[in-house]
Amino acid sequence: MKKYSIEASLPVSVIKEGKRFIAYTPALDLSTSGKTQKEAKKRFIEAVQIFIDELVEMNTLEQVLSNMGWKKVQKQWQPPLVVSHELTPIRV
Repeated sequence: MKKYSIEASLPVSVIKEGKRFIAYTPALDLSTSGKTQKEAKKRFIEAVQIFIDELVEMNTLEQVLSNMGWKKVQKQWQPPLVVSHELTPIRV
């Protein structure tokens, strides 16, 4: 099996919902939660590690990352760049 090492700076949003903190990244469409912001971030890192390990085990890492907009540049994967994060007023 091919060994992978990925280093990337992921955009992570932390949102408070009730008493829980949610950590989410659009780069992997992955989220987790914790009782504190620190716990949510720690659990988020663990969730990313599990996610990548599973993709490697299933031999689908390159396909999934490519489908999620990641680019391979000089043998290193780069996540899609978030160019804006803003509040947008809407009326429904």
